[in-house]
Amino acid sequence: MINVTEARKGITVELDNELYQVLDYEHIKMARGSATVRLKLKDVRGGHIIEKTFQNNAKLPRARIERLKVEYSYHDGDLWYFMDKETFEQTPLNDAQVGEAGQYLSENAPCDLLMYGTEPIGLEVPAAVVLTVAETEPGHKGDTATGGTKQAKVESGLLVNVPLFINVGDKLKINTTSGEYLERA
Repeated sequence: MINVTEARKGITVELDNELYQVLDYEHIKMARGSATVRLKLKDVRGGHIIEKTFQNNAKLPRARIERLKVEYSYHDGDLWYFMDKETFEQTPLNDAQVGEAGQYLSENAPCDLLMYGTEPIGLEVPAAVVLTVAETEPGHKGDTATGGTKQAKVESGLLVNVPLFINVGDKLKINTTSGEYLERA
């Protein structure tokens, strides 16, 4: 059990026999009343988002989530396949379980498979990934690093604003929390 004031973005809790991941946390202090905490929660299995308000002293049962080191193998229809690096076992996840992390996956990319007991419930990618530029307008001589930007489509299909000197085939380091270009890799 954790106090609701210790709830932070990314932790998983159990409410009404369902798993919820905290998306946002807001502490509200009333002038004369007691303080409350408003949590924006995503149902891990269902995918829907709810908001709940708790008293400042409420306790939440924290879910025990294991992280398995896996590699992304391939995508087939609405299933994404991941291979455990130790057992070589393939684990499929659906589009809802992969979520936005799918935009940052390339073949053999390392990531963490989130497990609740024996049930796979989600995916976590590293804070930054390296992806190859698949499409972009050509760079022109005289373009500088501090100049304008253009859009580039990387191998996973993600559109990223990049400096004008970036060309097709360049490897880019991309922040997975904001989706922004960091540097050439």
